[in-house]
Amino acid sequence: MYVILVYDIGEKRVGKMLKLCRKYLNWIQNSVFEGEITEVKLKELTLNAKLIMKEEDSLIIFSSRSEQFLDKQIIGKERSSTDIFL
Repeated sequence: MYVILVYDIGEKRVGKMLKLCRKYLNWIQNSVFEGEITEVKLKELTLNAKLIMKEEDSLIIFSSRSEQFLDKQIIGKERSSTDIFL
């Protein structure tokens, strides 16, 4: 499945969440990640994220069967292009 993950985490925990999400997905912008992931890996990611999060934090995951079913438009500078991967 293809996902877009967005988080809003307290400043003290941002580094841990960034490091966790980069293990599973491509970092495209501050607090925003995207990429293909299996259901098992997504479950693993969310369980580990919950260990980092506090009550005031949030994590939002948008999912689609495939990237081909998602229209993406980039305006301005693209932070991290995934086009270089084979």
